[in-house]
Amino acid sequence: MSPLSMSAIVFGCVLGGTLLGIFLRNRLPENHLSGATKDVVRLGTGLIGTIAALVLGLLIASANSTYQTQSSQIQQLTANVIVLDRTLTQYGSEADLARNLLRRAVVAMADGIWRESGSGSRKGEPFAASGAGLSFYDEILKLSPRDDIQRSLKARTIDGAQDLAKTRLLLFTEAGMTIPMPFLVVLVSWLAIIFASFSLFADNNATTIGALGIFALSASASIFLILELSQPFSGLMMISSEQLRNALAPLGP
Repeated sequence: MSPLSMSAIVFGCVLGGTLLGIFLRNRLPENHLSGATKDVVRLGTGLIGTIAALVLGLLIASANSTYQTQSSQIQQLTANVIVLDRTLTQYGSEADLARNLLRRAVVAMADGIWRESGSGSRKGEPFAASGAGLSFYDEILKLSPRDDIQRSLKARTIDGAQDLAKTRLLLFTEAGMTIPMPFLVVLVSWLAIIFASFSLFADNNATTIGALGIFALSASASIFLILELSQPFSGLMMISSEQLRNALAPLGP
């Protein structure tokens, strides 16, 4: 389910809690709405509100950390690809085929990263290396150095390719890491209880209902932000793949 759809459901649940409070206010006898009862409800709501605020703050921080980490990993991949290509350039014309294969492997790698992390239907599938990536690695292993310089460059190329593979696998293992649904259900139920308590003791007029509706929208927007940040390769805040795809200029004829 998309973050926008989920946040719309959250808004509906929180707004439903508000309407429940209004319904109870109109149905409960006056002795159930006394000052003592109001104090008890406010104390309980304050406790739940504090817990919910702490959880929301932690979730936003965690989601932002996930977003920044995976964005940094993409930047690291891009830098490693450029360094790898420069190393092969220094090796000489014998590495031109490997450089061409590297360009194909980068495109396939970008397609795989954004597909794995952006499509819920593919989550849980085993990792499969691209044919272009395997061909590239086989090609650099076939390089036959003629002197110490080329031997050093070949060793650096192999190390760079392995670093590239490690970062790629790290992104694969992180794909699909989102907020557990039971956790989200509990958080939304807290928010619904809080808003029900707000409307239970408030005057039933247009200003109150409108204000509570805006507050409910703000609460659901925070959930939307958390879900968007926790899925960096899809949605409105998606990390762009252009930097990785365009890291290497095409080789001349």
